[in-house]
Amino acid sequence: MSHALPEIPCRRESVSPEEWALRVDLAAAYRLVALFGWDDLVFTHISARLPDRHDEFLINPYGLMFEEITASSLVKIDMQGNKLEDSPFPVNPAGFTIHSAVHAARPDAQCVLHTHSLNGIAVSAQPAGLLPISQHSIFVLSSLGYHDYEGVALRDDEKPRLVRDLGSNNYLMLRNHGLLTVGRSVADAVQAMYFFEASCTIQVRAQAGGGELTAIAPEIIATAQEQARQATKGQGSALAWPGLLRRLDRRLPGYDC
Repeated sequence: MSHALPEIPCRRESVSPEEWALRVDLAAAYRLVALFGWDDLVFTHISARLPDRHDEFLINPYGLMFEEITASSLVKIDMQGNKLEDSPFPVNPAGFTIHSAVHAARPDAQCVLHTHSLNGIAVSAQPAGLLPISQHSIFVLSSLGYHDYEGVALRDDEKPRLVRDLGSNNYLMLRNHGLLTVGRSVADAVQAMYFFEASCTIQVRAQAGGGELTAIAPEIIATAQEQARQATKGQGSALAWPGLLRRLDRRLPGYDC
């Protein structure tokens, strides 16, 4: 039995320049998730809304490992997770439940990124949730919601509660489940997940020491977004994104066709 991937022709010339740029960024995001060890076999998703389209999205071909995904293998789907173009790969409509709810409720959410990382789930199982014990955590805590576990996210009737619990925040901790970030761009969602994952990892390591932890004052957290703007000179995720792509080109090249 062959396990080789089917041949995927490069779509660069068959889509608009705007769609192609989004495809490249989204494929890079999948590979970065793999590179950072946030993936969970072929499960979880990163979805991106197509430019100037409120109801069309790109998502992973179901069954591919995240380090295998390319710009051309990404699949175009509608709000129900149905394929809108020919592709040799299936999609997982049930897995789009969380993403479709967020995209529908948040026009600003061009990208929705969801992980099942070990450290993220470990913190999501703690009643106190994310603790204000690191500089990384202040950026998350300034825009964080929590959603209680209701089983595998397959049912449409969970969507209103997901939307309610996310609200206008850019971070959502899914209790006993994992982490979610949204962004106005793929780069925004990836950088947000980096801080979310780093905060959870730091917390688990700090708790492993068994000693008392020092909390950051609420008034510092209240100014975290302004601090972030100052630290990045107003560039936000655009400051680190080119460097992340260069790292990817060295470690997991080939995503951009």
